[in-house]
Amino acid sequence: MQVSFVCSEHGLKGRGPEERLGRPAASSPSLGTRGHFRAVAMVARSLGQLSVQSLLSTGEASVMQPGMKYRNLGKSGLRVSCLGLGTWVTFGGQITDEGALGDNRKGECRSGANTQQLVSGGCLQSSARGRITPASASVVTSLSPVSVKSPTASVLLRRTPAPSSGPAEFIVHCILEEAVSCRQAASDPRPDCPPMAEQLMTLAYDNGINLFDTAEVYAAGKRSSLVITTKIFWGGKAETERGLSRKHIIEGLKASLERLQLEYVDVVFANRPDPNTPMEETVRAMTHVINQGMAMYWGTSRWSSMEIMEAYSVARQFNLIPPICEQAEYHMFQREKVEVQLPELFHKIGVGAMTWSPLACGIVSGKYDSGIPPYSRASLKGYQWLKDKILSEEGRRQQAKLKELQAIAERLGCTLPQLAIAWCLRNEGVSSVLLGASSADQLMENIGAIQVLPKLSSSIIHEIDSILGNKPYSKKDYRS
Repeated sequence: MQVSFVCSEHGLKGRGPEERLGRPAASSPSLGTRGHFRAVAMVARSLGQLSVQSLLSTGEASVMQPGMKYRNLGKSGLRVSCLGLGTWVTFGGQITDEGALGDNRKGECRSGANTQQLVSGGCLQSSARGRITPASASVVTSLSPVSVKSPTASVLLRRTPAPSSGPAEFIVHCILEEAVSCRQAASDPRPDCPPMAEQLMTLAYDNGINLFDTAEVYAAGKRSSLVITTKIFWGGKAETERGLSRKHIIEGLKASLERLQLEYVDVVFANRPDPNTPMEETVRAMTHVINQGMAMYWGTSRWSSMEIMEAYSVARQFNLIPPICEQAEYHMFQREKVEVQLPELFHKIGVGAMTWSPLACGIVSGKYDSGIPPYSRASLKGYQWLKDKILSEEGRRQQAKLKELQAIAERLGCTLPQLAIAWCLRNEGVSSVLLGASSADQLMENIGAIQVLPKLSSSIIHEIDSILGNKPYSKKDYRS
């Protein structure tokens, strides 16, 4: 299961724009009991980052910047920004190996003979004495007694801000998801993680992004202004702690909401199909959590069209709630599912598409043009598959195509990543494209893809298709 984290309600005020710019802010009215803001956040697949400041004060209006486009999620009434933020890429994990938190001694984090330091924001550094020395803004008071031998085990850190920051306690819930290796401490050269995390969240929200898939975000006091999602499947080692059985869906989501300190999530995704559970049981369980107010909608992730259609048929047969969205990989080199299969489902049953990896794990960004650079994802432990893919014959052909696409990007006055993201957005069947960014400049560059979208004329799209040579065709196209 992928989870989010949220701070408990407290009396801290969010920072206004003047404070964020270093200018003194005018005094704002005190927050009432109902006016306490929540910092809503999601972190998945690996440890995330945290700062103790919110985006906006409760009295500020969350004005969306012009240019951001909003689309319905499938045929539901849920409006999401066409660009979302997914922090499994943005804030990748920082645990060195699966056994890094084998001991849960207070303030300690042991990994064999070496002890590593968890500091604010999830960054790891060597500790001379084997004690965690957190950043000055917070103090690690305890580690939860959970094992992380399983790559999907939850890790709980309780951090109390320094007295000057106020009395609030922030609880960080971290998930190490299967098949996503944790970044080595030495493999993350990014400095000042907490300020960077806050800056990225501020930029995303201030530029109109309202969708945070397993991402951190600091709210303006209004939970309704955000779309928060979570995923269900991987929970623990026991057979009953994973999969899509009624027991695991209900118990897993209840436990997640308790940790989140949230009453509900907007969308709960079934994070792959479960061949061991009857489809009717899964659909009934998803309907139950929605009827109980624990979620507003449910969707699928990495399901085949046949499995999604089966879930829809079961829902209609037994008067249950069908899924509204499928999360799928989509980029210039991965097209068939989103361009052929999902549009048919959208027109037949209203299932929309939320896509991830628009830059193909960084391949489209151009960072691998000259091999595998240090600190890149392909250089990390657990990403040998990506390295092999880049260095393969197919990978070399893709790099040659990217050089031709670079010429188109220059002609349009944009970068290659912007062209790639805009190319994904030109598909009106895609409700939202999930981004990942490691810096503010990169995030703003990615958001700039919205300005490139109007430049993608039919002739430009045809030219791109000619270079890629992989445009998929449906059976209907072949018949015509």
